[in-house]
Amino acid sequence: MNSKTLVKYPVSKLAIGMFVSAIDQQGQVAIANAGQIRSQNAIIKLKKNGINYVWIDIERSADSCGLKRAISPKPIVKKIKPSRDKSQLVAKKLLLEAKDLVQKVLSEVFEGKAIEVAPFEVLADNMIESVMLDDDALKCVSALRTKDAYLLEHSINVAFLLVTFGKYLKLDKDILRQMAVGGILHDIGKIKVDNKVLHKPGKLTPQEFEHIKLHQVFAIEIMAETKGLSDLSKDICLMHHEKLDGNGYPRGLKGDEIPLHGRMSCIVDIFDALTATRCYKEAMSPAAAFKILLSLTPFHLDDKLVYEFIRCVGVYPVGSLVELSDGRIGIVWEAKDRDALHPILKCFYSIKHKRYTNVTMVDLLKSDLHIERGVSPRALDVDPAPFY
Repeated sequence: MNSKTLVKYPVSKLAIGMFVSAIDQQGQVAIANAGQIRSQNAIIKLKKNGINYVWIDIERSADSCGLKRAISPKPIVKKIKPSRDKSQLVAKKLLLEAKDLVQKVLSEVFEGKAIEVAPFEVLADNMIESVMLDDDALKCVSALRTKDAYLLEHSINVAFLLVTFGKYLKLDKDILRQMAVGGILHDIGKIKVDNKVLHKPGKLTPQEFEHIKLHQVFAIEIMAETKGLSDLSKDICLMHHEKLDGNGYPRGLKGDEIPLHGRMSCIVDIFDALTATRCYKEAMSPAAAFKILLSLTPFHLDDKLVYEFIRCVGVYPVGSLVELSDGRIGIVWEAKDRDALHPILKCFYSIKHKRYTNVTMVDLLKSDLHIERGVSPRALDVDPAPFY
């Protein structure tokens, strides 16, 4: 007998086709006349002999008796979520691949070559898969910014934020893919803008700002030469500077003329630009960026969508830095299924004592500590990158 396929079963519920391997007599198992029940008489005989329970072999019972379906339900197949360390490595690899691809395409566009959409669709699918499995890992990795690689990193981050925001709004996967492709290419026209103006450390003159706005004109020209790019992806490229009151560019679209994905791209583009370090400014904390987003509603940005975006990203987004009430600095490491003020932090530095500390994970749901404020990476005397 194989104990893994045996089950104790009441005689009152026996059915023709079940395979009896043993009988239960006053708590003792007796192996006698093992075999399949072929008639109702066999069941009646067991009852007359005072047998209340028997041992049934599931595997040797006939399908027609219904026993396998009742006792051995179909296994539930579900994806096993990878560990955070593994997700972090996958996210880092994905980000490096994305940077290589975007850098390659920027160079090709600068040389006048047409864009091939297929590699971006593959990248978009990988990005969506990463977000679906563990968006916290990608949030952490993408929080690391380099001042001299703004155009590259901004393009990738906008795509990632659009996918994250779209997932939060429960948009279809195909829509997420098209938004991601559009996000990656949304600033492609800047490759044709004068570099001295694009990277000017000081305030732009009115003439220089008009020149910067030409990147949308250049984008229209590039889009016209790009085969296989969906209309939705083109919208992301060409609508992220539009405003609800009609004072945006390049087309001056107004109100309902800007679809949902267009409105989302406006919010995401501004947020990522504000929280990035540029040649002319330091990175802003997410909280400060949220205040600016809210100040731009309802005339420039959709107020309901801005609030949804803040809920999606969180007051203290995963990957951002915060100062705890004991003076330690920590990376917001995990925030799923938690209220905004009680994430899990990865603490590594004491701003109070100006030194590194032992790396510890602090769960604010289980601690008396609280977050004092968000901190910009540039405000620290040390580089937090090794701790991501």
